[in-house]
Amino acid sequence: MKNIFGVRTHHMYGSIGLLFVRVVMGVAFLFHGWGKIQSPFSWMGPDSTMPGLLQFLAAFSEFGGGIALIAGFLTPLACLGIAFTMIGAVYTHAIVMGDPFVGTSSYELALVYFSLSVLFITQGPGYFSLDRIVFGRKS
Repeated sequence: MKNIFGVRTHHMYGSIGLLFVRVVMGVAFLFHGWGKIQSPFSWMGPDSTMPGLLQFLAAFSEFGGGIALIAGFLTPLACLGIAFTMIGAVYTHAIVMGDPFVGTSSYELALVYFSLSVLFITQGPGYFSLDRIVFGRKS
């Protein structure tokens, strides 16, 4: 568990930066997921072709992942769920809907969130996190 959830050693300024980005991203996902978690198996509407299970996983990843990011708890696992959800969002907007990278309806934000998820999967949540308190530092 320590190899997966233990925290890498970062410079103090790096940990402060990770904390700031983690909390902002966590709050954003908390808000993104709040409406979805209210009806987790059908938040896309009755005409959606997306199976209810995948809608639930997206709602849980966004809402639960937002809470996990804010606390810095099980961060790589939470960001893995967010990353898969964002891959789905990028695919839907870029390939299915043909939206541009930047614009009113685009996949820009989903790709940025995917990139930040990869950052937290590879670098961890930083010193100021529950992961460090619970699992300690990586050896």
